[in-house]
Amino acid sequence: MADVRVGFCGMGTMGAAMAANVARAGFPLTVWNRTPGRATAPLEAGATEAATPRDVAAASDILVICVSDTPDVEAVLFGATGTDGTTGTDGTTGTDGTIRGTTGTDGAAAGLAPGTLVIDCSTISPAATRDFAERLAQRGVALVDAPVSGGSEGAQKGTLTIMVGGEAADVERARPVLEAMGKSITHMGPSGSGQATKAVNQVILCGTYLGVAEGLVLAMKAGLDAEKVVAALSGGAARSWVLENRSGRMIDDDYPLGFRIALHLKDVTIALGLAREVGAALPVAALAAQIEAGLVAQGHGDDDNAALARAIRAWSGM
Repeated sequence: MADVRVGFCGMGTMGAAMAANVARAGFPLTVWNRTPGRATAPLEAGATEAATPRDVAAASDILVICVSDTPDVEAVLFGATGTDGTTGTDGTTGTDGTIRGTTGTDGAAAGLAPGTLVIDCSTISPAATRDFAERLAQRGVALVDAPVSGGSEGAQKGTLTIMVGGEAADVERARPVLEAMGKSITHMGPSGSGQATKAVNQVILCGTYLGVAEGLVLAMKAGLDAEKVVAALSGGAARSWVLENRSGRMIDDDYPLGFRIALHLKDVTIALGLAREVGAALPVAALAAQIEAGLVAQGHGDDDNAALARAIRAWSGM
């Protein structure tokens, strides 16, 4: 697959690490990020940086996108309206950090040749994913949705869990690139299925984060050694990724960036929207969303998602 040219748009905490692993796997890689200076890891691994999403697309047989939200994916692909009311994505940013442009001609779709494959690793709306896939299909371009789970650690180690939606042939074409970024890759069904599965993932994490936070607060309030509690429980039925990887942050009440709580709130909001569409009741997810919204309003949106423990600790007088 070394002759398959890969492009990557989005050099955030997850994207830069994922792109670097793609480069290390031997793929010729071109990268772009709307804020310059974020592509250090992939550039050190041999990638080339482009000025616009269109330039990345024109240099790629497979284009990977990993950005924050549904409007961001649309902006990268189609040069859609930015949050400041301007249109297009010419690769530059305004002083407020929003995407700016005037024509829309520098969106990736303008540079995608027929037969190109787009892999969207962002976490966005399943309905929007289906819409984007239809719009790209009109250009002869296929889209697979491939949201990921596993945190910044998984992105760096190339051990992410990847949930994929799209046509089977397109998923198989994407697989070698996905394998450079993750270890568990599951084709869930047609377009949007990967995003729907990621919504389920985020709903389950709501309960896990809250459960671990409550349990640790109870342990500390009861005078137990919280670290010994974690060690004792990690071999039993309470074992979880959150308990093993985020309990220390909850115990220390320190939440360095791993996965921003503001982004998890965005994901849970997507899941709650899907729940309304299909008629599912999600009381725990709704509670988590309320708590997270409060934390974001208090200025903790950039904390790791383990900061849900902030609220539990505060309510417990800690």
